[in-house]
Amino acid sequence: MSPAKKLLLTAIRCDIDNLTHLATTSEIVGDISRFIHVLQRERGASTVYLASQGQRFQARRQTFLKHSKEAETLMRKRLEALSEEARPQAAARLLRRIAVVWHALDDLGTLRSAVDAFAISPDAATQAFNHLISGLLAVVFEAADTADDPEITRTLVAMFHLMQGKELAGQERACGAFGFTLGHFDDAHRELLNQLVEDQQRCFDTFIEFATQQAERDWQQAVSNSTLTGIHQLREAACQPAYRQAGSSALGDTWYELTTLRIDAIKSVEEALHKQLITLCYRKIAKAQAALEQARTQPPHHTGTPCEQLLALSDVRDATQHHAQPLGDLTASALTSPLGRSLIELTQAQSSRLRGLSDELESTRKALRERKLIERAKGLIMAHQGMSEEEAYRFLRKTSMDQSRSMADMAQAILDLSPMLDKETSSARQAGS
Repeated sequence: MSPAKKLLLTAIRCDIDNLTHLATTSEIVGDISRFIHVLQRERGASTVYLASQGQRFQARRQTFLKHSKEAETLMRKRLEALSEEARPQAAARLLRRIAVVWHALDDLGTLRSAVDAFAISPDAATQAFNHLISGLLAVVFEAADTADDPEITRTLVAMFHLMQGKELAGQERACGAFGFTLGHFDDAHRELLNQLVEDQQRCFDTFIEFATQQAERDWQQAVSNSTLTGIHQLREAACQPAYRQAGSSALGDTWYELTTLRIDAIKSVEEALHKQLITLCYRKIAKAQAALEQARTQPPHHTGTPCEQLLALSDVRDATQHHAQPLGDLTASALTSPLGRSLIELTQAQSSRLRGLSDELESTRKALRERKLIERAKGLIMAHQGMSEEEAYRFLRKTSMDQSRSMADMAQAILDLSPMLDKETSSARQAGS
């Protein structure tokens, strides 16, 4: 076997190793997703349990606790297997994130004991669960950040933002459960509730931007309109400074059930996206293995050395003289020297950085365009509905969530109706005169 063929086979095997690691990492993401989901349930039940001084959700909390421990055991096995790979492919950052989470998992028993003994406040318990879940999400983020396949990276990014949005929805459930169980919300919890709603929307907007077409369709169909309407009504009630409901837990139960329905629906989208991710990984592995088999059985195809390719690309024609422009002896010598490969790699790295800057710039421009659309739509709503700026923003946000659309898309739809609204306003004025 020639050295060239050996190198080619080695390169393809490296690709297979990397893709296999990505598949393993994606399986870990699925384990983390399942653990976070049951941990969110445990957090919500623990909040109600503590806020009611053990009068409510005792049995439900024990059920969720059992599910959390089972999911944790499975996740730990997968994480431990990653650290014992014969040829570790994981980036150092990812392994460090997992190490930090491992320590936090070891402290979970102490938190549960504190909840059992009522030795911790509902807010403090929620914050402790939030901290652990945040660490788990950081592992998912690192998995997406260290993936080197564009399609897999894109799907991981979509899944990360979906999981992050669902986590914020879980925090909202816990915050609302606390306030409705007590029968009132103070200013801090009302502000937190509003912030969680806004942050969720940003995460879900980013998810839609990176999601596959199938995931986007799943998202559009996930949550029923009746569930969303009920949640919006309770959000508005919680945000009223005068809201009080002493001696009753009916709204607390309603809030918990509605938000759980929504979170479970989001989870179904998450599971479907994870299946797509795993399928994508193994399809790419199969393709690489087929390429390996083909490379073993067929003679290598000569495509020219990198230096020859660069020399061919440099053979440009002068627009006026119509003859080839020589590179010059110095350039030709540099390209054929041992430094040639380094120069090519340097050029590729610079090109990659420039593409990254260009993408970042376009992302910033997009954000600015969307912000302008939202501001214009707010102005239109204020003018035609007689709302304040804050009321117009809340109306736009609620409408976009009801229709499972981004605020920018909703703003554009409202602006598209501007001529019609202006015509109606003009007709109303003429009729009035």
